[in-house]
Amino acid sequence: MPLIEVHDLQKLYGGRTVVDGVSFAVEEGEVFGILGPNGAGKTTTVECVEGLRTPDSGLVRVAGLDPVADHERLTRILGAQLQESELQPKLTVREALELYAAFYPNPADWRPLAERLRLTDKLDSRFGKLSGGQKQRLFIALALIGNPKVVVLDELTTGLDPRARRDTWELIEDVRDSGVTVLLVTHFMEEAQRLCDRIAVIDKGRVAALDSPAGLISRAASSTVMSFTPSAPLDRRQLAALPAVTLVEERDGRYTLNGTDETVDAAITLLARHRITAHQLRVSDATLDDAFLDLTGASA
Repeated sequence: MPLIEVHDLQKLYGGRTVVDGVSFAVEEGEVFGILGPNGAGKTTTVECVEGLRTPDSGLVRVAGLDPVADHERLTRILGAQLQESELQPKLTVREALELYAAFYPNPADWRPLAERLRLTDKLDSRFGKLSGGQKQRLFIALALIGNPKVVVLDELTTGLDPRARRDTWELIEDVRDSGVTVLLVTHFMEEAQRLCDRIAVIDKGRVAALDSPAGLISRAASSTVMSFTPSAPLDRRQLAALPAVTLVEERDGRYTLNGTDETVDAAITLLARHRITAHQLRVSDATLDDAFLDLTGASA
């Protein structure tokens, strides 16, 4: 039985449907990602999983528990880092960690957690004096301090610098390896591609696709991207006529082609035939970002 079950979930606000028949299941020990444009219904969906909102229809279960009816029991096995959170401004980081640890029968030792999230030198700092990134790292620690069976992370690394982001990714990988199930909402494609076993793409309140990162990328209209600066003028129409090409762009004399490996082979043959050298040639696979754009027509 999946650890998290969401079936035909629907949520309305003021008569407007925000979540419209969303269904997915998360296996134990899995990192399951949710991607989607702003306003797609991602946060509302996970808030129903957390028991913070009551669905208008559909079924939600976490380890067999109804998040609303069994909310008190749910809080003992589920940790959450919300998209927006606040603490009392004069509360110190140490006091917040000790307070949250006191809520659970078998809490994690918050000291190594604080060290891992680079909070040790901020233990005596008041919450109101922390930077946005420091607050975010504290909320991640608070989500994990109860030794949860399931943790929901909504925009995990928003506001973190690149080093803190990668440190946090390593922490989540360790959390997953310990058997914790992670439900991750993110706008960072690199984050989703690195951490997630499977991803649900939600668009306009519905699941547009559900697959592994590699599976989603394979659905991209173009599987290969080629870019180069030609050594001599080039007829763009010849590039557009290449096999399997889906896009040709030219900017400041540099061309970008979206297509397949066949497109790349044909482009190189074309350039050789006209004795044109491809300077600064780059060939790369499609990314999760490409797949996201194809599925939703929107940026994250």
